[in-house]
Amino acid sequence: QVQLVESGGGLVQAGESLRLSCAASGAIFGINAMGWYRQAPGKERELVAVITRGGSRNYADAVKDRFTISRDNAKNTVYLEMNSLKPEDTAVYYCKLRDPWNTNYWGQGTQVTVSS
Repeated sequence: QVQLVESGGGLVQAGESLRLSCAASGAIFGINAMGWYRQAPGKERELVAVITRGGSRNYADAVKDRFTISRDNAKNTVYLEMNSLKPEDTAVYYCKLRDPWNTNYWGQGTQVTVSS
């Protein structure tokens, strides 16, 4: 079994920054991609950013030029650097890992709240 533990969420003011971390542990036999998703109240979960095994990155249009995803392969950890935060970034942020068999694993989520 694979476990994902997110950390780094919190309450910030608009314009400030936060850095989320997600550490994967357990029976990891390979990672195809890791990514961050978010879900705001009353909305569906949406992709924020993803980084593949090869290092390719994709971002949602809403966060391009403000958020940066990175990965430490040795630590099986993915990070999300969030700058210039806006109130509309308020959501629960979830980490996802996809293994070579395309099985997805999710973290428990971390709350990010941006006040105006």
